[in-house]
Order: sequence, then structure tokens, then C-alpha cells
Amino acid sequence: MEYYMYILVFHIVSFMSWMAVLFYLPRLFVYHVEHMDKSQFVEVVEIQEFKLYKYIGFPAMLASVASGALMLVLNPTLFDTGLWIYAKLFLLLVLIAYDHSMEIYRKQLLKGTCTKSGKFFRAYNEAPTLLSILIVTFVVLKDIPIYFTSFMLVLFAVVVYVLMKHAKEPNLDVLK
Repeated sequence: MEYYMYILVFHIVSFMSWMAVLFYLPRLFVYHVEHMDKSQFVEVVEIQEFKLYKYIGFPAMLASVASGALMLVLNPTLFDTGLWIYAKLFLLLVLIAYDHSMEIYRKQLLKGTCTKSGKFFRAYNEAPTLLSILIVTFVVLKDIPIYFTSFMLVLFAVVVYVLMKHAKEPNLDVLK
């Protein structure tokens, strides 16, 4: 337990790094799909996607999960503090699945087989924001505030709906 707080700091920093990647990678995917006709631009974006995921995102995810697991091993009483820890772990699994989907989309974009639009990736980009808000809320409050959680789920559902139904694809002709 002597080093527990240092592990906690490392966990928070690695989580922040991981989230930065999950916030930015879908944005790169937006640029990728919306500029497929510009091969030099796409080549640069593909390099950015690869380096962001492989050199920052994946190691940050591993560091976050490993440090979190170490904290649970060092302090197993966390499992006795309420349902919040189980909710956090569940959301962690969802976040890992989301992270894995980013690698699947990255590989599809690289092969030219991805059928998703920029609009889709704009909406998909909202998932890590929602998950991080809920995870941080559960950890800080050591509780699962039902009204807040429900409000956030509805709010993000509305945002995704608006992005998917009403957001216009950008007029790329203006940029030429």
C-alpha cells in the first residue's frame, strides 16, 4: 500500500492518455472518409491513425487496465464499497470493446473496405465522452447516481440522433 497513491496517479494519467486517443482517432476517421479522393492526404492520415493507435492508444489502454487491476489487487476492499465499482468495471469493458472497434475501423479504412460515413464517425466519437463522464462520476461519488446517469444517457442519445439524422455532410467543394 506504500505505493498505492503513485499507482493511482499513473492510472489516472494513463486513462487520460487513452481517452485522448479515443477522442481524436474517430476525428481522423472523419477526415479519412471525407477525403478519400486525395491520396496524399489519406496517406498522411493513415500514418497518424496508425501511430496514434499503436504507439499511444494501445499502450495507454494496457497501462490503464494494468494499473487499475493492480489497485484492485492491492485494495480488494474496493469490491465491498458498493455497486459503483462493478458499474465502472462494466463500463471499462465497454470502453475496451470501443477501443477494439477503433482498430477494426482503422484496418478497414486502410484496406478501403470501410463503408461508414463521416457522419457516422462524428456520432461514434461521442461514445468515449459519455463513458468517461460516467466512469469518473462513479469513481468520484462512489455511487451510481441514477438520475444523472439516466440524464447523460438520454442527452447523448439525443446528440447522436441529431448528428446521424440532421447533421449535414460537409461541403467539401468549398475546401478545394
